[in-house]
Parts: sequence; structure tokens; C-alpha cells
Amino acid sequence: MTAPMFAVGHDDPAARGQMTGDIVDALRAALGASAVVTSGSDLEGYLDRHDQGRGGVICAVRPRSSDEVSRVLGECHRRGIKVIAQGGRTGLAGGAFPSAGDRVVLLSLERMRAVRAVDPIGNFMVVEAGCPLAVAREAARSAGRTLGLDHGAAGTSQIGGNLATNAGGNNVIRYGMARDQVLAVEAVLADGAMVGDLRALRKSNAGYDLKSLLIGSEGTLAVVTAATLKLWPAPVATATVFLGVPSAAAVLDLLALARSIVGEQITAFELMSRSAVAFAAGCADEPTIAGIDAPYCALIECEATSRFTDLAAAVDALLSEAMEQAIVVDGTVAASEAQRAAMWRIREGIPNAFLETPVPFVKTDTAVPVSAVGTFVAEIERRVHEVPDADAPIFFGHVGDGNIHVNFVPRDPARCERFRAAMPAAYRMVEDIALALGGTVSAEHGIGQTKREALERMKSGRELALMRAVRAAFDPAAILNPDKILFSASRDPAGPRGHTAREN
Repeated sequence: MTAPMFAVGHDDPAARGQMTGDIVDALRAALGASAVVTSGSDLEGYLDRHDQGRGGVICAVRPRSSDEVSRVLGECHRRGIKVIAQGGRTGLAGGAFPSAGDRVVLLSLERMRAVRAVDPIGNFMVVEAGCPLAVAREAARSAGRTLGLDHGAAGTSQIGGNLATNAGGNNVIRYGMARDQVLAVEAVLADGAMVGDLRALRKSNAGYDLKSLLIGSEGTLAVVTAATLKLWPAPVATATVFLGVPSAAAVLDLLALARSIVGEQITAFELMSRSAVAFAAGCADEPTIAGIDAPYCALIECEATSRFTDLAAAVDALLSEAMEQAIVVDGTVAASEAQRAAMWRIREGIPNAFLETPVPFVKTDTAVPVSAVGTFVAEIERRVHEVPDADAPIFFGHVGDGNIHVNFVPRDPARCERFRAAMPAAYRMVEDIALALGGTVSAEHGIGQTKREALERMKSGRELALMRAVRAAFDPAAILNPDKILFSASRDPAGPRGHTAREN
């Protein structure tokens, strides 16, 4: 393989300037001037407001096709220039942004938005990587089908980014993670070679399943340019309930009861602590459901895809038995689409409130085995004193897959110095509790930059070595998404690792 013309991060400013001008000219020649963004003000939209690597961005390039992605990567590979693929930039682990000291080209898939095909007979759709998740879901809905992946950032996040991080979301309990939605992917390797195909096969044992390796790799192995996604029958009936529950342990009892009565028709089962609902209401002036004030709330949504299923009767039976067993202390059933939307605004208002709050906060993404959710919540509550000046823990998340987000905000917004200083230790505490219960340090947002140290505590040395070997096999020149998931060998191993004070 041809060696890079210049090493990224070269000490000679003249060499860096030559490299920068050369790649910008080459990309403009290959894709057209409008596809390459270089001015500071225009680049702002591609950068994180907390980003410390913005000074190293050479340009943002916006290809319109897989062939153009191939040209971009080929030009960068020949020059040894690092590339970071970007989707909707809604991730919370810094995976789509440069690290300080890197000279990079940002590869935005925003122009590759097409829904190439929807097949209601084969139950699949073919979409390009830059297609927003909400657009893909609407295309499926128009064909009488459902795309199983859904989450709060659906309007902004893109299919490629969802696959890159193996996104989760609200419907994992029924449809699984992003990886479970994929039949095939088309991707471009670091040197510009295209791999994969978009065959809509549900059965194929033809060697290694490379698509599953690419999904969740956060753009470190290849750039996914299109995917064939599974579709499901669209619901003909929906039932949504908002319930007050006395404890986190009782929420698990409610989940078990719901599964025994409603079965696989449960599409979402969300947990919210009283503190979470109050936090969202305070930040966004969003009222709670009238009359429901319990230590925890559960939002349950069920869908039937057959007109012969009596979903209403099943949900009524669930509520009756849950009240009789004192698992639920109060609740309401959505009687209209407006009421259903109001219930979901409360749930989605919690993460949105963190975007509005002016105070520092800790926002985590761990998961534990479902049966350990109650123990996990109790242990966090027991150890909250370890986070100085923190208010009551804010819990919300997906009970059906054990992904409960733990969050902390300062008790007094005017005096949060001690809280801010303790933020890294707070992340570590939550992750350690999750790991001790057989959980993970990252449930659905990836590793990115902020969880590399946590990954090293979770994985064995042999596992990390295998991950490095896989990465080197796909990208020997190490140009794709540098310093993500694994620490770069060029970084000082004694340097700071783990969470920063990024308030995302």
C-alpha cells in the first residue's frame, strides 16, 4: 500500500499548508466547488460547540453519491489525510467530531438522502446513508409498513449515523437495535474501494458477516453509503398508557405482567422518575399527566398489526390486574392521538430539557440486564452522596432492554463548582455500578471519544487487541475517524483519559 505523502500532524507548517491546499483543490476538481466547504462561518454547522479540534478541520465535503464518497476517500488516502464521516451529528459521545491536534476532512453524507426503493412484498427498503430517520420511517409508513428503528432524534439523525452507532431508541423491546433492522449495506473502505451490496436476503451463510461488523463501528472501518433495511407490517391499532408506579422494582413487575398479557405487541416500555418528569416540566413548561404523581412513571405503547387482535381488551386486562396487585398506583389511557402525543412529549421532553438547561450536568448511557434494573437504580440512589451538591438522580430510559439513563444536575445552580469538579467521578461511579451488575458502559450512543477509557475497563486486553487488529485490517493507514473507540497508538498513553466536562 502506498505510504502517505505527509504524516497528519506534521511539524512543518509549510508542508501542512501545501497538503491542505492540495486536497481542497483535488476535492473541488472531483466533486465540484459547491461540494467543498472551507469558510469558517459555513463550517460552524459541522462542528460541535464544545469541540476542541475545530482548528484542525481542513474542509467539509458533501458528496452526492457512493461513487463520489469513493473519490473523496481515495484522494484523502493518497495524501494520508484523515477523514471523519458525519451524519446528523446527534451523537453524545463525540464520535463525529475531530480530536484536538488532528488535521481532518469532514465527510458529510447530508446530500445522499434518497429512498431508493420500498418493497412491501419483500418487506424491505433501500435508503442512502444521509436519509433522515424520520424520512425513512415516513416512506415505510406510506407503503403500509413500519421501520422498527425510532428515537427522539429521528428528525435530525441519519440512517448512516444510526448504523454507525448501532442506535437503539424506543422500540428495541419489539424490533431490536439498529443492527437487527439491516439486511445489507454498501460501504466504501478507507482507500476508496467499494464493498458490500444491497441484496435483500434474509438467509445467507456466505462467509463472514461483514455488515454486522461495520454496524456499530462508528465510521472507523468504512463509510456506509446505503443500506437495505427490514420492514414490518404497519399497526392497525395502537394503545398508549401512562402509569404511576411506586418503585423501580415494581416497574419490573409491571413489565413481566405486561408481557404475560399483551405479549409481543409491546413496542415501547419507558421509565421516568419523578425527578425526571419534574426536571422536564421545569425546563420546558411541559405539564405532567393530570393527577399522576408517583415515584416513577411508566409509558407503555402497544401496537397490533392484525385487525383480529383485540388490543384494547388486552390493555384493559393489564391495567386491571396491575391495579389489583398494587403494581400501579394510578394511570390513564390515551383516548386520542393528541393525548398520546402529550404522553410522548413528557418522555421526549426529558432529554430535550438537558439541551435547554444552563447548568452543568452528567448524562450517562449505560445498560444492565433487565432483571437488574431495580438493583441498579437502588444502588445509584444509595451512592448519590458521592456526587457533591447533586440533586436527586434523574432516571429515564428503556426498561425493556435495561438501558436506564442516569443523570445528575446541581442542587443549587448558582453554586456548582464542587459538582462540576466531581463530574468525571460521577460518570465513573455509574459505569462501575453497571459493570458490576453485568452491564455495559455504552448502551446506544457508542464509544466515540468520551468513553474510550471506560471501554478499556470493560474489555479484556485480548479483546482490545482483536479490535485493533480488525481496525488495522480494514484501514492500515489509520485515516478513518481517528481517536474514536480505541486510543490512538500515537497518543501519550500516560495522558488524560476518560470523560471530559463535555455537557452533552
